[in-house]
Amino acid sequence: PTMAHSQALLVLENFIGGKFVPCSSYIDSYNPSTGDVYCRVPDSGKEEVEAAVKAAKDAFPAWSSKSPLERSQILNKLADLIEHDLEAFAQAESKDQGKTITFARTVDIPRAVHNFRFFASSILHHVTECTEMPTMGCVHYTSRAPVGVAGLISPWNLPLYLLTWKIAPAIACGNTVVAKPSEMTSVTAWMMCKLLEKAGVPPGVVNVVLGTGAKAGEALVCHPEVPLISFTGSTLTAQRITERSAPHCKRLSLELGGKNPAIIFDDADLSQCIPTTVRSSFANQGEICLCTSRIFVQRGIYSEFLKRFVAEAKKWKTGNPSDPTVDVGALISKEHLEKVRNYVKKAQAEGARVLCGEGVDPVALPPGNQKGYFMLPTVIAEVKDESCCMQEEIFGPVTCVVAFDTEEEVIKRANSVKYGLAATVWSGNVGRVHRVAHRLQSGLVWTNCWLVRDLNLPFGGMKASGIGREGAKDSYEFFTEVKTITIKH
Repeated sequence: PTMAHSQALLVLENFIGGKFVPCSSYIDSYNPSTGDVYCRVPDSGKEEVEAAVKAAKDAFPAWSSKSPLERSQILNKLADLIEHDLEAFAQAESKDQGKTITFARTVDIPRAVHNFRFFASSILHHVTECTEMPTMGCVHYTSRAPVGVAGLISPWNLPLYLLTWKIAPAIACGNTVVAKPSEMTSVTAWMMCKLLEKAGVPPGVVNVVLGTGAKAGEALVCHPEVPLISFTGSTLTAQRITERSAPHCKRLSLELGGKNPAIIFDDADLSQCIPTTVRSSFANQGEICLCTSRIFVQRGIYSEFLKRFVAEAKKWKTGNPSDPTVDVGALISKEHLEKVRNYVKKAQAEGARVLCGEGVDPVALPPGNQKGYFMLPTVIAEVKDESCCMQEEIFGPVTCVVAFDTEEEVIKRANSVKYGLAATVWSGNVGRVHRVAHRLQSGLVWTNCWLVRDLNLPFGGMKASGIGREGAKDSYEFFTEVKTITIKH
């Protein structure tokens, strides 16, 4: 047996009503960088979700009647505790998800800490509205109250980062939660549960049920006493959630996929643009809904851009995620790697050119990582706009580079997909930047940068990229019920 099998497997448990609860059946979770099973995750279903919803309902009256300041202090304490264990969380996230230790240390875990601190602060600064009608002798004002039990379903690409981005505003607003992380990446959620009591989170305020979307997720979405669902994941799953929650009139926040364009005009500063666009294409193995996967380059600089971009992409080191010098870790699963590889094969079959990466360059891996799910940063040129590689979300380290001539043309082509999450525009012309940003069908537009986020501002997509927005004000509105009160005096 390999090392991984001779070591005792990590066995996770559900966290319900402030206690860890074993499950009757389990599923295997793999270490993506070795291909070995390293962890067993509860295969929860209706029963476990029922228990978690009951615990959350029981905890709701006391938690929702606490003052925002009291809740804020608890969120800050939780942030401190996660930050104190930052290294352990980063190691676990890297091993469980396949991402590089560097990315987990600098992005995932710090952002999880920030999520709690940000909402601990923002909850103290919301104001309600008031209007007067002197002629009627009336004054109107609004009041906001938490909704109840929030169902939170988070994906496998940024496990703790995206889970805490939901938990923090939900509990800051006074709701209690039942969360279901991805069954492929449940370890950091389980680790966070160990800190809740110490942070002062009362039992039942945060419940975590582990398992698959088909069983645990379905039970949560269909539960009549869970009035709202916040979901991050695929458009296909979101359609299922919408259908299943419709009979209960649930409130939904859906953050879905992207097929994000980068538009590079001939007056772009390539010394900034190229390293940032390599990062926006391949960070976290391209497994971020905000990654750039269609790069439109103005014809005058197309060949220079391509040459420099490929050279820069080739410098990115793929290998053991726990090596701090590695830039690209392992993809999440064997199935996902196969899916991403198939897109590259389809592009080749259609006559596109693969300039580096998959099928072109050899992958050199350390002995222990030979069975891991690795893929090199892959750049494809001469792809037609209607190709599935330009239309569908690949969610791997693959990007397509094509040329364009005019501003008018590139806006039309950038908008010609079903998604509308994020876009980047590279140009030194400030007038053009504003013009193009206004016309792109995209919830977020970054200019001459990528992934610079202010949590105060709305985050979310248009078209098939989702419904609703998250941010200081937006999350507050989603996680509370508003009431208009009229007083005649």
